[in-house]
Amino acid sequence: MKTGLDANASSAGSLFSSSVFEVPPFQREYSWSNDEVKEFFGDIQGALDQDSYFLGLVIITEEKTRRQIVDGQQRIVTLSLLAAALYHEAQKRGRDALADRLKADFLRSINYSTDQTDPRVVLTDPKDNETLQDILDNGSEAKKAKDGEGVSAQMRSSYDLISRSLAVDLSADPFKRLGKWTEFITHKLYFAVFAHPDPATVYSLFEVINTRGRDLTTADLLKNYILSQTKEDYKLEVYGRWQSLSGAFPASSSTSFVQYIRHAVTVDSGHVLPRDLFAFLAGRTKSASKEPPSAYGLLDLLEARFPLYSQMVDPTLSGPADDFALRVFSALNQLNVITVRPLMMAISDLVDPRKGLEYVLKLVVRRMVVGTLGTGNIERRFSDAARRVADEKSWAFLETEFADLNPSKEEFVNRIEKRSFNKGTLTFLRSSIIGETIVPNEYETLHFILPRTVTDWGGFDDDERSIWGPRIGNSFLSTESRRPEGALTWVGFKEVLLPTAADGEWIDALNGYNIWDVDAVKSVGEDLAKAAGEIWYD
Repeated sequence: MKTGLDANASSAGSLFSSSVFEVPPFQREYSWSNDEVKEFFGDIQGALDQDSYFLGLVIITEEKTRRQIVDGQQRIVTLSLLAAALYHEAQKRGRDALADRLKADFLRSINYSTDQTDPRVVLTDPKDNETLQDILDNGSEAKKAKDGEGVSAQMRSSYDLISRSLAVDLSADPFKRLGKWTEFITHKLYFAVFAHPDPATVYSLFEVINTRGRDLTTADLLKNYILSQTKEDYKLEVYGRWQSLSGAFPASSSTSFVQYIRHAVTVDSGHVLPRDLFAFLAGRTKSASKEPPSAYGLLDLLEARFPLYSQMVDPTLSGPADDFALRVFSALNQLNVITVRPLMMAISDLVDPRKGLEYVLKLVVRRMVVGTLGTGNIERRFSDAARRVADEKSWAFLETEFADLNPSKEEFVNRIEKRSFNKGTLTFLRSSIIGETIVPNEYETLHFILPRTVTDWGGFDDDERSIWGPRIGNSFLSTESRRPEGALTWVGFKEVLLPTAADGEWIDALNGYNIWDVDAVKSVGEDLAKAAGEIWYD
């Protein structure tokens, strides 16, 4: 069967010297870590005495005068950094002919129309491309991306690692080793090159390659999908909008951006499983009850919902949410609850969202106290409720819809008194109690009156310490982030830690106990649980 696909083996020197590469916008950015770069350098260094070394597969397609890299960007860019390091070492050591050959073969091509030289590798992102060209032209003297994070900083780090490693390798015999390195990467280092004949299908080809067991994120695939639906004249604009959104999330956690995409889509489309997100948005799977946004519509949707969502993640940011909503968001973050974010977004779109936000927070806290929010079924119910709120422009049905999740006041009080909780939940509950509000303004540090590590505290045997230690009756909120010295006994606690109490703490109640034993924890726990019941079931 004739496919028109041209496949051949090519030396790195031949491939680079006959090409101007462009990393297209659908590709994920340069991401090799220092460990991967170190392995890359070590593999080539260890093969210098061999007749040839295979560096892997590169898939390219022709786009006007440039070759777009469909697969192999990480190796192409890193090899460019290695060639640049060799070029600058050759210049420094007076090997001008060798330096000129490296520059012509790997770094810059001659534009015969203008007599200027153009870079052999070009990145889509203007800032990152500027950094790459600065590194290739100036080596260790490059001024771009000396500090910071992101793609530019990683390329700078990769170059510095290669440059240092090369300097060590050359130290024994610089003249001979420079020649050996240059000859090897030019004539003995090989790629398997597949040249795809049809640039119009490059996005589909990229998707096929990178969904066959490769470590590509859903965000990368969605970026590819959106760009594949974008007219050529608007690709850079759309790419810039996507990068602006993705760049607002931590570079170390691609899942947080994908999570946002799923949450934003959920408001209009209902529950979508993480594994189904790309297939749903790209129209690979059909649903009678859900309609995905178009490619352009998805980008518009993500931009529209981002200001509010960013405040959900970080309530200190400015945006559309009012003070009450921000305190609700802070409460959910303190409890580490994110499954209700789509529902909170849908309610926030209403004319008067306060009562709806208050209802959801109460439901979440009550449910966490007596049970759990950790099941997929509950997440699905919250997600589908978000879509219904968006459709009906009302949250009132939630009280009936989630009646089975809403425990009684008696059950709530009983579980607070007798259940063990993690520190995050205890911090929230205690802050709520001493502030007499469901939306505390601040959260001080929680300490256990009887610390878990103390074994010689009277009034508790070994089993009782493990049972009563993590309960609300044994908790205390302090302005001190670290437990002061001398606070490892009951007397020491009252003398050293009690004076650091957070505003509203039950100082008088605690001072009333001469000893701190199981009965004291029970008694204080009962009173705290009753107070919580009044606050959460007013």
